[in-house]
Amino acid sequence: MEEDRRLSYFFLGLGIGVAVGILFAPKSGEETRELIRGRANEGKEYLKRRSEELRESASELVERGKGAVHRQKEQVSAAVEAGKQAYREAVSSAGGEA
Repeated sequence: MEEDRRLSYFFLGLGIGVAVGILFAPKSGEETRELIRGRANEGKEYLKRRSEELRESASELVERGKGAVHRQKEQVSAAVEAGKQAYREAVSSAGGEA
């Protein structure tokens, strides 16, 4: 998670650096605007891809969590059933001794 944040900050800094460099570049206004527009579109596409990746990753984590909860639920149910069975056996053996 921390690594993802660092990567995002890196690209944000890179984008800001590029934008500042473009603004001070010796190009015409039209060329500069076109370059900025292109870079903005690239940034938008990057963010779109990144959000899709994060959404997929979150979906995978949710599914893994559901699986873990299901397994724990089965284990608890089995433990409760074993406890009930042990209680029944204890009661029936105690009743037979009396």
